[in-house]
Amino acid sequence: MTAQAVPQLQPLSLQLPHEVMLKVTSEQFAVLAAANRDLRLERTATGELIVNPPAGSESGRRNAKVITQLGIWSEANGELGEAFDSSTGFELPNGANRSPDAAWVRRERWEALTPEQREGFAPLCPDFIVELRSKTDRLKVLQAKMQEYLENGTQLGWLIDPQTRRVEIYRSGQAVEVLENPEILSGESVLPGFTLALKRIWN
Repeated sequence: MTAQAVPQLQPLSLQLPHEVMLKVTSEQFAVLAAANRDLRLERTATGELIVNPPAGSESGRRNAKVITQLGIWSEANGELGEAFDSSTGFELPNGANRSPDAAWVRRERWEALTPEQREGFAPLCPDFIVELRSKTDRLKVLQAKMQEYLENGTQLGWLIDPQTRRVEIYRSGQAVEVLENPEILSGESVLPGFTLALKRIWN
């Protein structure tokens, strides 16, 4: 794939086995993502393209409940920062392009970006992220992504597994904490006053 060929790329219809990897530049990734908005595309720090299908209805329902609760808190505390849904891509400091299921960025970091940076994949790692595991997600892959977020600047992250009703809490500079069937999660000092009620996400 050459740089000149990228603008002529057609929407993807890819079925790649796990052992097959395509490598793209950040510029090529941006064009692919724009041409294939029905797919959730990610790119690793080494340039490997990851093609994720749209979320299933059950995962989408649960994720909507996470986004709704985060969004309500964010709107009430707009001076603190901005919330983002699962369709949002970020370019991490290590060069990876990631799309967490939910994210939040502190106000001063968001406002430090140019309008052009905000329109594209914001070149930063969110302060807070959520990954919601679906039945088809491999746990080790999600755990590796959570560690990547921490290494790139995330302060607090939740890996929520509805199948086991288990939550892994990732904090900068600390060991991972595992909670079994919690009812509420706290945003702690990163998102002061925010709590996520898990009852409707479990059900």
